[in-house]
Amino acid sequence: MRMPAMNLSHHRKAIDKLDEKIVKLLNERTKHVLKIGALKLKSGKEIYAPHRELAVFERACKLNNGPMTDESLRAIYREIMSSSLSLEKSMTVAYFGPEATFTHQAAIRRFGSSLRYAAQKTIADVFNEVSKNRADYGVVPVENSTEGVVTHTLDMLVDSDLKIVSQIVLPIQQCLIGNVTVGEIEKLYSHPQALAQCRAWVQTHLPNVEFIESSSTTRAAELAATEKNAAAIASVLAAERYQLRLLERDIQDNSTNATRFLVLGRQCSPPTGRDRTSLMIGIADKVGALHRALAPMRRFRLNLTKIESRPNKRKAWEYYFFIDCDGHFEDTNVAESIKHLEMHCNLVKVLGSFPNSG
Repeated sequence: MRMPAMNLSHHRKAIDKLDEKIVKLLNERTKHVLKIGALKLKSGKEIYAPHRELAVFERACKLNNGPMTDESLRAIYREIMSSSLSLEKSMTVAYFGPEATFTHQAAIRRFGSSLRYAAQKTIADVFNEVSKNRADYGVVPVENSTEGVVTHTLDMLVDSDLKIVSQIVLPIQQCLIGNVTVGEIEKLYSHPQALAQCRAWVQTHLPNVEFIESSSTTRAAELAATEKNAAAIASVLAAERYQLRLLERDIQDNSTNATRFLVLGRQCSPPTGRDRTSLMIGIADKVGALHRALAPMRRFRLNLTKIESRPNKRKAWEYYFFIDCDGHFEDTNVAESIKHLEMHCNLVKVLGSFPNSG
């Protein structure tokens, strides 16, 4: 049933008045943000504050009585804060590229669309850009729920002075994209990891298609866009970038497939009460050394959420251990645990503390 024209006009006029108020209030909010930014720059503090970002999201969601969803509200506030950040300072975020990869998507999810993004060819390049002050922050993958850890990222953390200041947990939605029908596909381009995440679907639906390895999901989309009867496994963002149709969504074999990314910076934010701390330790090659090193964490009732080993490349058959635990390194129980770790380990390095949210 069609709404009467008078009622339609009434609602549109109400929306116009509300938009006037929203624009005015957004500009008033931005003025306060700019003053805060000036104070931060003067005192040498970082503009981006993950703890404050989390508090703003949580407060906005508590005030939300619908019908707008909390997820939609967070997306709106993400862009409001992204716009403010870009006005406070000309910020650059380096990420492990190329453009339209899942790392790029994760970076936009964290920082919004108003900042400058710089794609890097390698994970090492991301670290270098931030270390040399050519970028304010860096975004790199660290682990996938299906394929495990990204060892290059862990290896780079060994010698880097950068801190982990935030994390991003991105659900990985692999898509079949191309300008053909599924039945016309003769070649399928994909990064090996993307194919591994979709292997059962591909074997069931595209058993006779030629698979061609590509350097990234973005490169796969680029190649599929230029060849007849070709398709790619890539993201929605890559499909938009190369003007390809979405043939099938969510073709990953594991519906809970997600990748965790780290945001690299120079300063950790203060405790929020719900934080995670990442540590790296080196221990002697002795029986029970790891057990003795970790004993303080049990003593101070720390919840270990992850432990991963990597070889010490300077000395054969010795290993570093990367540990994640609940809490902030300034929390009493975490700080005391670190002190005791230093008594039992050859090396203890705090890689960062950050809000334990995605």
